[in-house]
Amino acid sequence: MSSLLDNYRQLLSRIDALCNAIQASLGDQITCSEGCSSCCTAITLFPVEAAALREALDQLPEQEAEEIRRQIALQASGERCPLLSHHRCLLYRARPIICRTHGLPIIYTEDGQRRSDCCPLNVSEAESISGSSVIDLDKLNPLLVAVNSLYLSQADIDATTEKITIVEALTRKQ
Repeated sequence: MSSLLDNYRQLLSRIDALCNAIQASLGDQITCSEGCSSCCTAITLFPVEAAALREALDQLPEQEAEEIRRQIALQASGERCPLLSHHRCLLYRARPIICRTHGLPIIYTEDGQRRSDCCPLNVSEAESISGSSVIDLDKLNPLLVAVNSLYLSQADIDATTEKITIVEALTRKQ
C-alpha cells in the first residue's frame, strides 16, 4: 500500500510547503493552527485520502489505534469531524488536503465567477493579499483528482468509486 501513496505524499509535501509559505508571509494575520477546530466538520474523502488515513491509523500502536476507533464510533453520526478530541485532530499528521488548507486565503471559480474566501479569524486586518499568499483551488483540486485517479488505477479499484466519510474510511475493512 505504501508505494501506492507516493504520488499523494508528494502532493501533500508540495501543499504543506505552499501552506507554510503562506503562513510565513502573512505572519500574525493567520491564527489557524493545530488545536483550532471551529471549522472541523465531517467531510468526505477521495479514496487516496482515505487510504492515507487508514495507513496512518494502522501504523499507530494497537492501543492508540483502538482508542481512535472508539472515538470515531462515538462521533460517527455528528456534524463535527469524528477525529476531533479536545479540539485536536487524532491523526493530524495524516489529515486530508482540505484540512491542511482550511482557513487560509483561497480563490476558486463558482458559477463562472472568481470568488475568494478565508477564515474570518484570519487576515481580518488586511485590505488586500498578495496572489502568492492565496491558494488557487482551481489549480489544486485537479491535481488531487489526478493523483486519486492514478491511485485507483494502480490499486485496481473501480474508477467510479465515490468519496467516502472519515468514519467509512477508518472502519471499513479493506
